[in-house]
Amino acid sequence: MALYRFRVTFEDYDDVIREIDVKSNQTFEDLHRAIHQSTGYNSEYPSSFYISNDQWTKGEEITYLPSQRRIDRGVSLMDKVKLSSFIDDPHQKFYYTFNFDRPFDFHVELMKIILEDAKGVTYPAVIKSVGEAPRQFGNVINVTTLPATEEEGDFDFLHEELGFNPEDADELTGVLDTEEEAGEVGVRGADDEEEDEFGNEFSDNEGFDDEKSHDDY
Repeated sequence: MALYRFRVTFEDYDDVIREIDVKSNQTFEDLHRAIHQSTGYNSEYPSSFYISNDQWTKGEEITYLPSQRRIDRGVSLMDKVKLSSFIDDPHQKFYYTFNFDRPFDFHVELMKIILEDAKGVTYPAVIKSVGEAPRQFGNVINVTTLPATEEEGDFDFLHEELGFNPEDADELTGVLDTEEEAGEVGVRGADDEEEDEFGNEFSDNEGFDDEKSHDDY
């Protein structure tokens, strides 16, 4: 059985390269899964291969987990299409988009056709891996909650670094409470005196005439 050796590169990360051998009678879905075996990504996201020319222009689409719009359009499905059906060029190219919601785009190029597969090898097979794939962006944001013990440990670390003693906080709170009470009394006393002062002032002007006051203005 003949093998296709594909060179797979990220469109935006030139230093990440994978080379994958696939049997000619295997499907585009087999290649799809092999790519993400090599990147460590979860392959279960809607994705598509596009038959391309040397300029990586998208042509006919072959898709995985298609939307209803793609189904209505009659797009080909990866699990139904063998790779050999679209290998017309010794350097056949496929433009590949993985996960339409948060996409990564790849260039997939046929490097060579090997006439015989190796005995004892399970295909597809990743034969070369260069560079670390960028982190996969999923559709769900997972929020990690730290255990309470770790949080307490962080505060213990601060106590050690700053020389902070929780008992000091209690004493400080007591001092602040006393100062606040004293401050409130002082303010309240000042307000009362101010009110008395104005009250006395107005009490001495019992004969104050509003109309006359307006005339002066």
